[in-house]
Parts: sequence; C-alpha cells; structure tokens
Amino acid sequence: MADRTGKPLAGLQIVECASFVAGPTGGMTLAQLGADVIRVDPVGGGSDHHRWPVAGGGAGPADADSYYWASLNKGKRSIAVDLRSDEGRELVAALIAAPGDDRGVLVDNVVGRRWMANEALAARRPDLVHVRVQGYPDGRPAVDYTVNAEVGIPGITGPETGGAPVNHVLPAWDLVTGLTVSTAVLAALHDRARTGRGAYVQLALADVALAGVANLGWLSEVAERGRERPRHGNHVYGSFGVDFECSDGHRVMVVALTEGQWAALCKVTGTGEVFAALEKAMGADLADEADRYRLRETIAAILRPWFAARDLAQVHRELDAARVLWGRYQGMGDVVAAHRAGAHAVLADLELPGGEAAITARSPLRWNGAHGEAGEAPELGRETDEILAERLGFAAAEIGGLHDRGVVAGPRH
Repeated sequence: MADRTGKPLAGLQIVECASFVAGPTGGMTLAQLGADVIRVDPVGGGSDHHRWPVAGGGAGPADADSYYWASLNKGKRSIAVDLRSDEGRELVAALIAAPGDDRGVLVDNVVGRRWMANEALAARRPDLVHVRVQGYPDGRPAVDYTVNAEVGIPGITGPETGGAPVNHVLPAWDLVTGLTVSTAVLAALHDRARTGRGAYVQLALADVALAGVANLGWLSEVAERGRERPRHGNHVYGSFGVDFECSDGHRVMVVALTEGQWAALCKVTGTGEVFAALEKAMGADLADEADRYRLRETIAAILRPWFAARDLAQVHRELDAARVLWGRYQGMGDVVAAHRAGAHAVLADLELPGGEAAITARSPLRWNGAHGEAGEAPELGRETDEILAERLGFAAAEIGGLHDRGVVAGPRH
C-alpha cells in the first residue's frame, strides 16, 4: 500500500464502485490527497478497463493496458470480485459497511442493483456516507457527450458558418462531476463528524451540466432575448479575444478582458492612434469590453498585420514584455516534449503493469508548494488478498477458498 504519510486525508478509507470518468475522477482526487481508495472491480475488468487510448495504439493485444483506465485509477487499490455471486456481493457489502471512524464511505455509479441500494447498505451501517453518480436524476443513463448536446453547447461551438452542431471533445461535465463527488464526500464527512449522521448524496451528470450553463448566465441570456446565441468561431464572447497567425505559420490566441490588458495590447502593437480614430468614427469606447466585442472583426483586421510580420519567437518576446494576455496554439506532442524537457511539474511519468510508459498527472493542488506524488499505476485485482486480510480479517486459507471458487481474482501480471 502506498505511503500516504503527511497527506491531508491520510487514514480515510473509501470504497469506489464506479467506471468511466466521473466516479473514478472523484476517487482519484481523494486518493491523491491521501485517502485509501479501494476500487471494487468485476473479475476480468469492467466495461472501461480497456478503453482507448491503450498501449500500442490499439494494434496490440486485446488486453493491452489502457492509458485512460490506469491514469484515472492511479493511487487506488483494486479488489476483483465476482459481483454476480451472492458470496461476492456479501464481500463487497461487508467492505462498504466495515466499522471504524474513517470507514463507511462509498462512491458508486451503480444502477439497478438492489443489494447496493442505499437502504440496504445503510441498514448495515447507519452513518454510511454514500455518493452516487447518475446520468439523469431519475436514474436513466447519460454520458458527457449526450448531456452536453442537450444543454446547447454544440450549437454555439465551431465556425460562424455552417449549421451542423460541433461536439466538444473534452468530457468537461464528467470532470466537473468527479470534482463535485470529492466535494460531496468531504462535506458529508464533515457533517458526520459533527452530528454522527450518514448521508446519501445523489449527483446527476445532467444536473451538473444544467447548473454549469445556468451559473454562467447563458440560460438567462437566451430567455431574455428569445433566441440562441450565434456562433463566433474563435472570438471570445462579450469581450475581445481571437487567434492570429504569425509569419512562420504558428498561431496564437490573444485576449483582452480588462482595460489594462487592452491598453497593453494597443501599446505593444503600436495601434493606439488607429484605435483612437476608430473610436471617434464609430462612437465607441474600446476601454469598454462590450464595445471591443461589438467591433471585434475590425479590431482583429487592424491587429493582424502586426502578427503576420513577426515569427512566434518575436511575438512571444514582445507580448510577454508588454504583459499581454496570450497563449500559443500547440499540439499535445509539444506538451509531451516540454514535459520530457523538465517543464510542467504537475505531470509525471507512470509505468503501467505491462511495462509500458505513460504520462499522467499529480494533483494540481500544491500543498506547501508541492504537488505530491501522482500515485502508483493500478492493476486489476492486485490488492485482492491484502484487502480481504486487512479489512475483513480473512485468513490465508479463507482467501484461498474464495479464489478456488472464483469469487475473487488476483492480478494477471
């Protein structure tokens, strides 16, 4: 078991019965803060165990290690159990309801298993903290890509021309849901420490997406105006920000949200007099971001020659010196190269059980200036025997019998 000495959640023990992104992200977040997170995996692995991207690019064996699964579940311990057998289900229920002040915490996304219903588990441990991830509040399934479509994001994403929706490739609602899972666990534990009460917290992915767009004011805008927001390509909505091409073909994203950022951009590009004339001609005040947004195309046209006359290195030097808000467009290969050159302290190398090299991440939280360790790569069933002995007090002969009957399984490597 990994050393969690000095971590803020050291001693906390959590059982996770979840797959794909949201639930495992919550468990990973807690594990990187020091919690002992036990993954309950079905024998042979769940439906996400070999999800792409996988080692070998999918051209290797069918059981190739998944970079996706390994990274989302790093730092956890895995017990592989036959969840279809009564004996296996009893083992899992016993793990969830195990006595102890720092135990009795479950994160799951299980649907339709009566033996894992909150009422059944809380009957065994009344102070159980149970956080359940759902698709919709009524229990129907959903994934990030379906709820994102339903809240209207693809309709305002992509180029200004063209009618087809543009899906966002990042499962942002899954990631936000995972972080909300960790928040729910910690809030429920705080309440249990004060009151002795358990909690059953249900968190629907669809609700997370709806809350996100509502809290940004986007639904209020549509309700007031009676129409959908149009697409704006790479322009920042409501302010000034867009991409520019440098003389060597590299592209940069430049943003001026504040009056100071706008002034810095005008100064470094030497366009202050031109924009003063534009303000006079158009009756605008470009210190106001609403006017910068209204005149975004004209502003971009005026600025474009400055970028086209300079290569990326020169743009980099001059924008940084002027304290302009900007970023370079680059591929993930560039991020990998920077990591290998020693940049990005949050990234870490990870060796998968099959020996493949992977790149993963430490916690983005820096405690006293340090990210901490990323966590060891998981392996299906690697800690099965250890968990049964430590948590449930099983003797070696009892554990051997469970293996013989196919109730549990160990690692394949």
